[in-house]
Amino acid sequence: MAARVLRGLCRPGLAPLGAAACSQRAAAASGTEYRSAYSLDKLYPPRRDGATDSDAEQPPLPALDIPVARLTVSYCRSSGPGGQNVNKVNTKAEVRFHLATADWIPEAAREKMAAMHRNKINRAGELIVSSDESRYQMRNLAICLEKIRTMVTEATEKPKVVSKETTQKLIERVEKMNRERLRQKKIHSHIKQSRKADLD
Repeated sequence: MAARVLRGLCRPGLAPLGAAACSQRAAAASGTEYRSAYSLDKLYPPRRDGATDSDAEQPPLPALDIPVARLTVSYCRSSGPGGQNVNKVNTKAEVRFHLATADWIPEAAREKMAAMHRNKINRAGELIVSSDESRYQMRNLAICLEKIRTMVTEATEKPKVVSKETTQKLIERVEKMNRERLRQKKIHSHIKQSRKADLD
């Protein structure tokens, strides 16, 4: 019965839904694979060198190329959005990798990441990043990769150098605030003293 219904959906002249299903079946028959909008290559496109004219329409490539094959990815039940669906589907993504041997991250950045995110590193030296922000498994994986890229970017950024003029202005501003605070304290103290004198 179900096979007869499916054959009927692919007849010509049906609703757009049947046409879309037929186009997907035709694409599968021709050898082109159908990919969801939440597939990893669309959410997190791989970095490519030597862009051509056809790559001009592609979105800007990420600054850091994370080798997904060298990451340990696991999925589990999520406490995020999805309603009762989270009790049945493993949508929460967890990504871990050994930080000390991750040669795709500069050594100075690895040392800084170990200090900045020591609460996310287990005893085996693995940095663990998880996400359950979305109800889609692949989107949560893309969010984890984005978190890793943000961590590396923050670790590689050089601290801003403050000029002497800016430092002097900040010092003067703090001194002015302290003078105003002491002046307000004196005024408040005089008011309390005057109240005591009135009672006597």
